Amino acid sequence: MQKHPNTTIAHESSLTWLALFASTGTLVCCALPIMLVTLGLGATVAAMTSQFPLLVTLSEYKLLVFAFSGAMLALSAWLMYRPGRSCPTDPRKAEVCARMQRWNRRVLWLSVSIWFIGFTAAFLALPMRRFLDI
Repeated sequence: MQKHPNTTIAHESSLTWLALFASTGTLVCCALPIMLVTLGLGATVAAMTSQFPLLVTLSEYKLLVFAFSGAMLALSAWLMYRPGRSCPTDPRKAEVCARMQRWNRRVLWLSVSIWFIGFTAAFLALPMRRFLDI
């Protein structure tokens, strides 16, 4: 039994938005606090963590957060670029399908960019700073 194309695209769109949410979590947990401290706003980070204690938990498990969000991004990319993916033959539905695919690609690449910014801040910034002896 074959899935209806519109249902498949709707699932892909949902997964793409979930991947955006997951990658944004990496930015909030790790990149934002590091950036604020770098800019001399450590008191702001202290206030944020007292208001939102979940940030501390996310930071403690940042490896799992990044692994989960990276897996979501990889799955979303595979669904978007897999072989045999096609739109319906009805011109109206094909136009909607093509428009959704363009938006899904934009959201996916925005998510990947956010994930890489968070990854750089969480895992690469300190080693690079130590290497450069700044």
